[in-house]
Amino acid sequence: MSTLDEIRKKLQSLDNKQSGNYTNTDKTTYPHWNMPEGTSATIRFLPDGDSDNTFFWVEKQIIKLKFPGIKGQDENKEVEVQVPCMEMYGDSCPILNEIRPMWKDPSLEDTARKYWKKRSYLFQGFVKQNPINDDVTPENPIRKFIIGPQIFPLIKAALLDPELTNVPTDYVLGLDFIIAKTSKGGHSDYTTSKWSRRESSLTDEQTEAIDKHKLFKLNDFLPKKPTPEVLAVIFEMFEASLSGELYDSEKWAKYYKPFGFDSAEADGGESKKSSRPSRPVSKPTPTPTPDVEDDDAPFETESPKAKESAETSTTGKSPQEILQMLRNRNKS
Repeated sequence: MSTLDEIRKKLQSLDNKQSGNYTNTDKTTYPHWNMPEGTSATIRFLPDGDSDNTFFWVEKQIIKLKFPGIKGQDENKEVEVQVPCMEMYGDSCPILNEIRPMWKDPSLEDTARKYWKKRSYLFQGFVKQNPINDDVTPENPIRKFIIGPQIFPLIKAALLDPELTNVPTDYVLGLDFIIAKTSKGGHSDYTTSKWSRRESSLTDEQTEAIDKHKLFKLNDFLPKKPTPEVLAVIFEMFEASLSGELYDSEKWAKYYKPFGFDSAEADGGESKKSSRPSRPVSKPTPTPTPDVEDDDAPFETESPKAKESAETSTTGKSPQEILQMLRNRNKS
């Protein structure tokens, strides 16, 4: 388990570098977004099972690619495919490299925002007070939590508070976290969530559950890092999405699929499951909640290439013209 000082140092280091409901198919994930408005859930975060992780969470970064339909199926029903952002693995992301210059042009900001990475944070722990009546605690009571950008700053701020003396995941002197759901402007709001003021110990039942089931290694739940071959497919999908083309299942279903995609229908009634090559395939994409959307502009993280490209104005250009401009730039 990392110490509080180790967590603070790494958080400060990262700061210096960076100046709807889910369909809950995974019953180990606690769906706090399904809480009734005006209620709260009390949870207790646990350390990552990976002792090399300084934090007790991992960050997930995905990019959403929208298509007007699926080629050969419903070509008039918009679908969305989620692909991993390479910056999640500490590498350069070819999609973000192309999108960054668009933030400089107000007429292209909507396009930039559409393809910008979305962040969420994966934690694990116990649910101590649960306001969701139909939520059933699994046999393994250690739940996963998908925390978005409304709640995460509240977690982070407390960790940087010098008055906090113990890491909140400490089994004896840790703190509970209270997720509170209200509404603001017609949307769910979680900004009144907070840490408990009182330290508390895990119960004997909870420590026994940890001994029996073991802690999750949170990295196991992140998308597999794309190979160079798969990364080329991702960029091809991005270009097709940008130019308004249909999702082509023959080209891409082996790699990433829209949520609910019917591979049997695409094959004329015969499923490809038995003959599908062993390649990374995206897991079913749940419908996002407002709290896992992160549209922060990348002004503080521009690459030299992005700054150079921003000099070329793209005001008033169509998606096809933008795409051609990107292609021309890549050839130079």
